[in-house]
Amino acid sequence: MNVKFPIGQFRCDEEISFTQVNKWIEEICVLPTELHNIVEGLGDVQLDTPYRDGGWTIRQVVHHVADSHMNAYIRFKLALTENRPTIKPYDEGLWAELSDSKLPVAISLKLIEALHTKWAALLSNLTESDLKKEFIHPDSGVITVERNIGIYAWHGKHHLAHIQRLLERKGWE
Repeated sequence: MNVKFPIGQFRCDEEISFTQVNKWIEEICVLPTELHNIVEGLGDVQLDTPYRDGGWTIRQVVHHVADSHMNAYIRFKLALTENRPTIKPYDEGLWAELSDSKLPVAISLKLIEALHTKWAALLSNLTESDLKKEFIHPDSGVITVERNIGIYAWHGKHHLAHIQRLLERKGWE
């Protein structure tokens, strides 16, 4: 089993259907509840256990999802309101080492819940032309709004799987 990419890397068809986009939006909508449910009742020892050798702890993963999805939300808004903006990447590894990544996970869980409520409202009301809008990621190139919806639906499931696999390996379920 691939511990780093437990659900594989993100892949999608060149042509993305409206049905697929709606499925991804639903996955983004349910992530806060799924993330809350999977970490509920875990103690500090469990939360501070890395999901793999050299990987982040569960606590860092939860805080990373909040950080990453905040950045993603801003990128969506930039793509929807500017002409093919170039976004600013960030060093997620360094962010995961900052002091706020040691806070209780409840703080990021609340943030993720609020953020995903706004994000879902934004995504659920996009037009077909909105879905085709683009931004430029300096490392990844041109990315459409519709593809980015898929990337972040995958991202949430990817990190849920990190946590789930660790819980299974440790017998903490």
